[in-house]
Amino acid sequence: MKSVSTIKIRTSSRSDMVDITSQVRQIVSESGISDGVCIVFVPHTTAGITINEGADPNVCTDILGKLNDLVPRDGRFLHMEGNSDSHVKASLVGSSVSVIVEKGSLVLGTWQKIFFCEFDGPRSRRIYLTI
Repeated sequence: MKSVSTIKIRTSSRSDMVDITSQVRQIVSESGISDGVCIVFVPHTTAGITINEGADPNVCTDILGKLNDLVPRDGRFLHMEGNSDSHVKASLVGSSVSVIVEKGSLVLGTWQKIFFCEFDGPRSRRIYLTI
């Protein structure tokens, strides 16, 4: 098992989905591990990780739009921290994904990409990987 690797990113808007697939692929390639599982984890309560279509940018726009419809920023919350909606969105999306590694490569579908999901930016964020 490889030790933990870190990806650092800076988001530029309050809500965003950032494709991190190439950074994850590079870390997997450099690990020298042929077969296994890559776990991608976000240690932030207002951010998430997901896998979805990466060919059409409207998919990310639609996902963020529907999350905003479901959990509006000005919704009624018991914890009024200014980013209450972000906590709920992060829980809906989740804080990690697992991707199979086979022959040194990520096993993703043709259109699949790994996205970091920002719900309380802009911020500097960390993403951890282990293989």
